[in-house]
Amino acid sequence: MRRAVLLFAAVAAVHAAEPNSLTDAERREGWRLLFDGKTTSGWLEITGKPFPSNCWTVEDGALKALVRTDGFQDLRTADTFGGFDLQFEWKILEKGNSGVKYLIQKVDEWTNAAGRQARARGFEYQLADDANPDAASDPRRVAGSLYSQIAPSPHVAPRIGDYNQSRIVVRGGHVEHWLNGVKVVEFDARTMPDPPRVEPGPISLQNHSSPTWFRSIKIRPL
Repeated sequence: MRRAVLLFAAVAAVHAAEPNSLTDAERREGWRLLFDGKTTSGWLEITGKPFPSNCWTVEDGALKALVRTDGFQDLRTADTFGGFDLQFEWKILEKGNSGVKYLIQKVDEWTNAAGRQARARGFEYQLADDANPDAASDPRRVAGSLYSQIAPSPHVAPRIGDYNQSRIVVRGGHVEHWLNGVKVVEFDARTMPDPPRVEPGPISLQNHSSPTWFRSIKIRPL
């Protein structure tokens, strides 16, 4: 009997860990997947144009930001969200840099020598290798930070070349950042300098000219 119980627990743990899937319990709790692991359904260029296949693709069950020489555009969810609990897995390589943006206030679009650029402007959950020059320049720019505003405490160094687990909770003006199971940032958006409008908006994935993989992206409205 003990062996059967242990085997059942092991099978359940493996099932729960499958990328891009929800458990029955998560479905009952109101979670939904934002990425099915196979298609770009539900994702647009940040400006609202169709999915930018020039600088994003689906690879090995993940949305992957591509490094290009003809411009970079961020992604956004087709749907918008007010209060939410967002969880996702991400992977970068050595000296990589990316981010997830929320409470988006505007979108910038321009063309320069590197091509057409389109960026979300809002709060950013930073994703970066500690060895990335930008992250190394300021503790408020390391993984898990509210980019350029709040350093994570404690500091949790991300795994490089392997998947990390992140979580963003927005409930009213209260915001939390989690990294690999540790709460690293907590603040009230309404008390920040130039506080943002706290209203429904999309979730955005940043292409910062670093190969970056996103998977198991799920959200629960709060």
